[in-house]
Amino acid sequence: MEISSVAIAVKNKVEQFPYRGKNLPVKDVYIQWLSQAGPADSPEYGLRLFTVGPGGEIPIHKHFYYQTMFILSGSLIGYAYDMDTDEKTMEQSLGTGELAFIPTMEPHSFVNPSDTEECTFLCCIANVYEDEGQ
Repeated sequence: MEISSVAIAVKNKVEQFPYRGKNLPVKDVYIQWLSQAGPADSPEYGLRLFTVGPGGEIPIHKHFYYQTMFILSGSLIGYAYDMDTDEKTMEQSLGTGELAFIPTMEPHSFVNPSDTEECTFLCCIANVYEDEGQ
């Protein structure tokens, strides 16, 4: 067993996400790795804490790993997209205490709709691989 604390997890700013050969800008998003199992560059499991500032955005992206997000505070609007055309297929508001499951390779994005409140969420990922399927 390993015991740790969010207080010692390094908070890194996320600058961009790769998608279909382009690096898309990320707006006011921070990540802290809380735990992981497996190699550092390709963990089999990971738990991360994200902070999305007011008006922050995570652009459209996809990845091989499965992802579950649990909203701790604030809110997000989540978008799902068609795998072939990138047309929006779903828009859903998420608030404190709600969660979203994102299947492998499903294009998705998130926006914090608040002008004043940040959003924090836990993100559990499994089967992470180097090639993100950009």
